[in-house]
Parts: sequence; structure tokens; C-alpha cells
Amino acid sequence: MEFFLPFDLPILDFIERYLHNPVTDAVFPFVTYIGELGACWIFLGLSLLFIKKYRRAGALILLSLIAATLLGEVLIKNIVCRPRPFQYISSGFPLLIPPPSGYSFPSGHTCASFAAATALFLQHKRQGALCFLLAALIGFSRVFLWVHFPSDVLAGALLGALTGVSVTLLYEKALLPRIKSLP
Repeated sequence: MEFFLPFDLPILDFIERYLHNPVTDAVFPFVTYIGELGACWIFLGLSLLFIKKYRRAGALILLSLIAATLLGEVLIKNIVCRPRPFQYISSGFPLLIPPPSGYSFPSGHTCASFAAATALFLQHKRQGALCFLLAALIGFSRVFLWVHFPSDVLAGALLGALTGVSVTLLYEKALLPRIKSLP
């Protein structure tokens, strides 16, 4: 993953020099905790299951989260084994959250966030667009807090979006026709 460092390091340096202040140092740890273990997205998906108009979106969010977790957290992270920025580079800047365990690539917070936002967006554009904003903030918070490289977050966003699209297409093309054909 060394070939991403010329892209990653200037962004990390810029954030550390110019974006840290008492407000952002308080806000972004909170934003990152919103995405912890995909809890906000799981809660959203489960909540939508109880509203008939949004039931399909809720199911697709939950299925997308499962698929994204299996692909990103279980498969890719354990193949790539990329250390986190705070482990790789000594910035002298103290971490604002407890150091996470596990590997860095791709960002699991970002992957889950974009999987859920994409699944919702494909069913309900306006609500999905708002979720993309939260997903982007969660992704940025991971870089801001020095627990992910920018390339980890971009890969997580791409993997999450592709997972959300794939799960939705599989549902619409494979599962939905079978459900409709049942007596």
C-alpha cells in the first residue's frame, strides 16, 4: 500500500495543520462514534422495517451492511493488513479517540455508511441523499482522527456503494421475481 502514500500523506498533513481546532476536535470524535459498528445504520434499517413504505429499503440496508462487513472487514482487511496512520507515522498529534484495533484498509465505518446510504438512495432519493452526507462526514472523521488514510476511506466508500448497488440489483433481479411468482 506504499504507492498510496504520495496521495495520502499531503492530505493528512493538511488536515493536521489547518483543520484541527477546539470545535472540530470535539465534533469529529462524536461523528465517528455515530458510525461505530454501523450502529446508526443498523438502527435505521431496523426502524424502516416497521414502516410499510420503507420496509424494502430497511431490508436492503441491513443486507447491504452484512455484505459490506463480510467483504471489507472479514475478507479485504485480512488480506491487505495495512497499518493505521497513527501506527505508521508518528505525527506527534495525540489521538482524540481510543486507538482502534485491526487493520486500516478499507475503512469499515465508511464502507458500512456508504452501503447503507446507497441502498436507501436507490429506493428513496431524498432520504438517501441525506444519508450520503452523513456517510461522507463519518468517512472524513476517520481521516481527521488519524485512524484511516484517505485512500482507506475512498476504498471504503467505493466498496460500500458497490455493495449497496449489488445487493439492490440482486434483490430486484433475482429475489423479487421469485417472491412475486409465489402463489
